[in-house]
Amino acid sequence: MSWEFGVAVALIVSSAVIGLPIGHAMLASSVFYLLLQGQDMSIAFEQMLTGLYGSYVLLAIPLFIFAADLMNVGTLSDKLLDFCRALVGRFRGGLGHVNVVSSLIFSGMSGSAIADAVGMGRIIINLMTKDGKYPGSYAGAITAASAIIGPIIPPSIPMVLYALVSDTSIGFLFLGGVVPGLISGVLLMAMNAWQARIHNYPVEDPVPLRDLPRITLRAVPALLMPVILLVGIYGGITTPTEAAALAALYAFLVSTVFYRSVTLRMAYDTVRQSAKSTAAVGFLIAGALAFNYVVTIEQVPNVIRGALGETELNRVTFLLMVNAMLLLLGCLLEANAILLVIVPIFLPTAVALGVDPVHFGVIVVVNTMIGLATPPYGLLLFVVTSITRSPIRETIWHLLPFLAIMIAGLAIITFLPELVLWLPRLYGYNG
Repeated sequence: MSWEFGVAVALIVSSAVIGLPIGHAMLASSVFYLLLQGQDMSIAFEQMLTGLYGSYVLLAIPLFIFAADLMNVGTLSDKLLDFCRALVGRFRGGLGHVNVVSSLIFSGMSGSAIADAVGMGRIIINLMTKDGKYPGSYAGAITAASAIIGPIIPPSIPMVLYALVSDTSIGFLFLGGVVPGLISGVLLMAMNAWQARIHNYPVEDPVPLRDLPRITLRAVPALLMPVILLVGIYGGITTPTEAAALAALYAFLVSTVFYRSVTLRMAYDTVRQSAKSTAAVGFLIAGALAFNYVVTIEQVPNVIRGALGETELNRVTFLLMVNAMLLLLGCLLEANAILLVIVPIFLPTAVALGVDPVHFGVIVVVNTMIGLATPPYGLLLFVVTSITRSPIRETIWHLLPFLAIMIAGLAIITFLPELVLWLPRLYGYNG
């Protein structure tokens, strides 16, 4: 690798340290690298435009963002929470269980951890802290932990980005995330039950069973969205991108026509907000595409594969190393940036060592999502503490047991690949 590449990497790291958006940093470093190499700087912009306009799969991202934003604006979140509360709220620490189950369901609609924490999280935190039932720091901690599940269960924006840089089927990636997402939910609920017993958190007044059919019926339109997505994709009716368009249209119709909770003015404002969020993600992708061109010129994947080959690294050791590295990077960098930059570098080595691309993709996504909630710079930490107004140190203290159990779940799916690949293979995956 050349000294020019070292300068480009140093520029990215220093830019991240001073707080410059990582997409801007990657684009600037790529242009600077080409300048030092004496190449035409327009190549960087050509790579950006080719990647952005030549990838049909990227159309799914703004559609999923719009669907999630629309659900947060309307009353779909309220209907889902009422349903989850009636289902699991009757146990000790019931609102913690509601938090996790609502994230499992909401994740089947939004594909975003931040959307989950901001939308459902705000409502459930208010419920948990009302009348002092739970400390705000605990409510924030379990909200951050449960939001991690969002992009693991389909649909998933990070999985769309992984598919972009790895040329892996989105449909099989989505299927690969189902079992790990459910395992994560069960582990979080088990930890919540244990914490509730230790701290003697209250038992909620149970919703009468006779009211459950009525509450379920009110939630059915919202609950149908993940069904539409999954049936559309795996029934061979739609592509994942077309399913994202259906999800956005369905969210709009349910919010404006069925529940009548969103006016046309609110829908317009939601479109503007979604456009801003999409632009931010788009610029990050553009910067990563430009930098990946630099990585290709330098043949970084081949250099790393050769170096690791000399050490006779086996598959287990490699996966342990990748997990440790991604968990560390997740504390410091944005999840999408890690996916777009790190995956192209390490995927060739993973495949050479016999790691399935779908399995590797799920491992990477779970790692980066855990990083979103990991101190000191996990974005979910700042989101939930801005809602609870609790000291971040107290929130971290309550969050640590949940992070520990999530890392245990990560170890399970890392070394038992069949848990990830069973469902994709059931639907015809040959990996």
